[in-house]
Amino acid sequence: MARALMIQGTGSNVGKSMLVAGLCRAARNRGLSVAPFKPQNMSNNAAVTSDGGEIGRAQALQAQACGLRAHTDMNPVLLKPETDTGAQVIVQGQRLTTTKARDYFKIKPTLMASVLDSFGRLGRAHDLVIVEGAGSPAEINLRKGDIANMGFAEAAGVPVILCGDIDRGGVIAQIVGTQAVLDPTDAARVRGFIINKFRGDPRLFDDGYAMIEARTGWRGFGVAPWFADAWRLPAEDALDIRQAPPKGRLHIVCLQFSRIANFDDLDPLMAEPEVRLTMLPAGHPLPADADVVILPGSKSTRGDLAFLRAQGWDIDLIAHHRRGGRILGICGGYQMLGQSVADPDGLEGPPGVTPGLGLLDTTTVMGGDKHLTEVTARHVATGLSFSGYEIHIGTSDGPDRTRPFAHVADAPEGAVSPDGRISGSYLHGMFADDAFRRAWLAALGVCAGPQSYNGVVEETLDALAAHLETHLNVEGLLAIAQT
Repeated sequence: MARALMIQGTGSNVGKSMLVAGLCRAARNRGLSVAPFKPQNMSNNAAVTSDGGEIGRAQALQAQACGLRAHTDMNPVLLKPETDTGAQVIVQGQRLTTTKARDYFKIKPTLMASVLDSFGRLGRAHDLVIVEGAGSPAEINLRKGDIANMGFAEAAGVPVILCGDIDRGGVIAQIVGTQAVLDPTDAARVRGFIINKFRGDPRLFDDGYAMIEARTGWRGFGVAPWFADAWRLPAEDALDIRQAPPKGRLHIVCLQFSRIANFDDLDPLMAEPEVRLTMLPAGHPLPADADVVILPGSKSTRGDLAFLRAQGWDIDLIAHHRRGGRILGICGGYQMLGQSVADPDGLEGPPGVTPGLGLLDTTTVMGGDKHLTEVTARHVATGLSFSGYEIHIGTSDGPDRTRPFAHVADAPEGAVSPDGRISGSYLHGMFADDAFRRAWLAALGVCAGPQSYNGVVEETLDALAAHLETHLNVEGLLAIAQT
């Protein structure tokens, strides 16, 4: 088995995913064969893997940091929330079931075998596995049957480093309090701590750092300052959705659904100097100066249609179109643009039919196997080929499908309105293709920047690794993984 190290956090959104990505790149720079691993993740931002499954987007980014293609073993259990109380359960890349939160606790212990199976394969294939926890081990009410934090660490015999987030305040209590509530056996698995997201001079925290060491007996591995370029990397959690700085003359507005999925589709546009991208939150009207409105993916198409209407965005979209504006729906957003969305088997909620926005002459029926595949498509309007991926259930058909958005393996894909200003497609990741993004923006009258989007991600991963090397004891962290 490979060496392994697990990064757990004092809470959600403390920076675990970013730390693991940076440490993966730092280990790779040392010549190690390294792989990421997250036993259980909860996210609607998923990536299609090389073996035809899906995992959390953060693990796909971490795989890139390792120089690897994403694989289902890197995130064997993925929970995709569909409602406030229920989620789709993905095991080793494939849908197992949809369950209520209270019922998931009954099946969770049975998933440890799959988790350890995936971890074992990664361990045999690589020198080092860097593991990311989920939420916090301080949630001791979840300890029984745990597969995400200390339950996994115990089962796999992996040492743990605890990460605290000083930006949200109370980091001393975060770390000392976590030790206080942990079972002594679990606390003994923690080999040290990291302070993350410090703003200003880290030396100002020297006294607090020493107090944590004294009170816990744990070794400190450094204080990581705020990494200003984090916005250049794909985000996984909807909590990480950020507004781009105001710039550019092409105003693109993306509707921020309550169950928004795969919103990293927009990251390449956010980085463009001539684009002003607005992620429009609930309660805000559609800006009158919007040039393009994007309806992104959704984990609950019918639920987010109701959410969209509750914001009055359905009326705004009609007015936007009448003003000459353009609309692009991606995956769930494409389904919403049609005449209706039917879910006869209740795959995403109660069975039924929901009227669509009626902006495309198509209808959607949920059902069948989930489409999980990487594709190469040819865009009809520009004639350019681009790479992307499909991750959806349901099929859409209707008269506007005679004007496809693209062709995949010579089959029509998506739909376009008769006036050409409303388009829908199931294809994610299209804007990450530099040639396609440049041509799409050129058709809207603006020039794309010279940068390669993947090149920007690679440079940022290198900068993140250098950032951690400067401020953390990376050598000490990797040494912990030997034991």
